[in-house]
Amino acid sequence: MGVRSLGYLRLESNDIDKWKAFGGDFLGLMPVEGADPESLTFRMDDHPARIVVSPGAQPGMTALGFEVLDEREWAALVADVEKAGIKVTAGTEAEAAARKVTGFAKFNDPGGNPVELYYGTTLDHVPVQTPLVSKFVTGDMGFGHAIISAEDARTTFEFYVNVLGFIERNTMRSPGGTTWFMGCNPRHHTLGVTPMPGPGRLLHFMVEGATLDDVGRALDRAGKYEVPMMHTLGKHTNDHMVSFYVWSPENYAVEFGWNGLQVPEPVPVYEITDGAFWGHHFTPPPMPPNAG
Repeated sequence: MGVRSLGYLRLESNDIDKWKAFGGDFLGLMPVEGADPESLTFRMDDHPARIVVSPGAQPGMTALGFEVLDEREWAALVADVEKAGIKVTAGTEAEAAARKVTGFAKFNDPGGNPVELYYGTTLDHVPVQTPLVSKFVTGDMGFGHAIISAEDARTTFEFYVNVLGFIERNTMRSPGGTTWFMGCNPRHHTLGVTPMPGPGRLLHFMVEGATLDDVGRALDRAGKYEVPMMHTLGKHTNDHMVSFYVWSPENYAVEFGWNGLQVPEPVPVYEITDGAFWGHHFTPPPMPPNAG
């Protein structure tokens, strides 16, 4: 029993127009009508909404949505979160309808990151259309992975493993401390937690295309639409994914990858000493307007 996949991300942005181009024209997600006409809702597969971006004065993540098998497991997992001393709030029927799920609950993890546990996705059976991408690798593995921060990264990592049922895959040490990568399905990692001062926040998310051509074409689109590059094309050491990174409108690190390692059975945890076999050369985020 535990979390089965990363089901959705809910974000706030102070530049919705940039997200229209970033999500649709660059990432190749399918824009659809959502519950809130002022928000942007994107599909990538049969799931009704994988990424929702709403207007907000301050950019940030408002929900990291994790899918649970069914109501019975959801109720048990919510009880375990409460036993861990974390305040949980049940989602209302209206909030569940907006997310197109049967039920959900929300809380902040020990690092302060907003988390939602849900079950019972409501399908509308309208075929997804992503003409810019042959297919996204999702299904039982969810829409991709996310990396979040926490001031006390170890305590936050232990919460995800001991309470939410994640499996430790690998670690990486840096001058700032240890980053933990965790899985909850065959995708090598669904979540990473890295130490950083202040309240927890979203640092990075990844989507995976089905072919290498999907990555190459996305790389072309990044150039066409002048999406700022963060990491050049490269291959990771932990999940062996071939990918590149760009900066989102809010300066999240957004990875578009292919051929990520799948781990059907648990394997011993290991530590990596470098993030890439090759490539992934870094470029700092663009300066905000009128900076300097």
